[in-house]
Amino acid sequence: MIKQMIKNTLVLSALITSLYATSSDLIKQGEEVAVAGDCYACHTSGDGQQYGGGVSFPTPFGVVYSKNISPDKENGIGSYTYEEFSRAVRQGVSKRGNLYPAMPYDSFHLVTDDDTKALYAYFKSIPAVSQKNKDDEIFFPFNIRFGLKAWNLINLSSDTWKKDPTKSDAYNRGDYLTNSLGHCASCHTPRDLTMALDKSKHLEGNFIAGTMAPNISSKELIRQGWTQDSIIAILKHGYSTRGTILGHMTPITYHSLSNLNDKDLNAMAVYLLNSDKKVEEKALTFNKHNKKDPGFALYAGYCASCHGMNGQGIPNTAPAMAGNGTLNQEEPLNTIYTLLYGIKIQRYSQVNAFPAMPSYNFSDEELKDLVNYLQNTFTNLNKTYTKEEIIEFKEKVISGAH
Repeated sequence: MIKQMIKNTLVLSALITSLYATSSDLIKQGEEVAVAGDCYACHTSGDGQQYGGGVSFPTPFGVVYSKNISPDKENGIGSYTYEEFSRAVRQGVSKRGNLYPAMPYDSFHLVTDDDTKALYAYFKSIPAVSQKNKDDEIFFPFNIRFGLKAWNLINLSSDTWKKDPTKSDAYNRGDYLTNSLGHCASCHTPRDLTMALDKSKHLEGNFIAGTMAPNISSKELIRQGWTQDSIIAILKHGYSTRGTILGHMTPITYHSLSNLNDKDLNAMAVYLLNSDKKVEEKALTFNKHNKKDPGFALYAGYCASCHGMNGQGIPNTAPAMAGNGTLNQEEPLNTIYTLLYGIKIQRYSQVNAFPAMPSYNFSDEELKDLVNYLQNTFTNLNKTYTKEEIIEFKEKVISGAH
């Protein structure tokens, strides 16, 4: 009798230990999923509680605020069952009603069941915070959430992520990270008239809040000279030989991308370049200075002290201009935005940061001369814009930024 009791106790103890280990492993997996999905940056405002929501997302129809996703029962997801949590994350339907697609459930529907269960376990394990949710500032008629049911019916796919058997494991992992958890398409893919992702232009760039989330399709990245190494560097450190990450991508780099392991970062690079083979590094473009060009004096006077006379840059101070990805975009919107508004301090991780860049009050003529000089000296785009074109770009930037 005593032997049987001891045996039963040992079996129960082993079972409890196994369940605890499983639960612990699941929470750890969920934390990794949350990092890959960039949940922190989207659901933690600068002056708010962790995962308490309140981050603003401007849209053409008003401002959407992220919600409290801590396990607080009144303001967060503390009362959610797994099924309710999964429906909110992957179908955009919460217990409070339909979510606006600023919450990227049009990408998260691809997240696997295993990762969704792990994510649920993780968010149930973190401290609950009582921060109240902000009301969205959406104007009529788009503030009527019933219309979102129709939006989901028209635009939300029921497909789940599927492995491509013709591609490598690295490519497939990169595909999954980029298109589901990383939800890169949410910013880098243009939207159609219904504000759904235009799948015919996947990752081909999108104009948001005055700046371009650039074209990161494999064709464009290869044209610009990106390699697996330079993509890994910019994802992990926020900068590479091809430039730096700016603006909205900075907190994503800090809280998400810089914390991914090297294998996953390589997988994303393989997917983005559509190549398992190492893409060869191209020489950084520097077409020599034309001192007779009116843009030369502007570059020498305003830019060269930080970016280098030959556009070589200064590590952790100013990015190189030679071969710079921002300059190498088909339209100079981000170049103009940077010159108009400057750049705040960019902190990409605990150990990587770039100081602020001032804004400049250039005339339209000076802006035209400098933009043309930068592109013709440090890229092979072979484009020269008129003053009227630069004014149009400038107005688009100012309108989007406000």
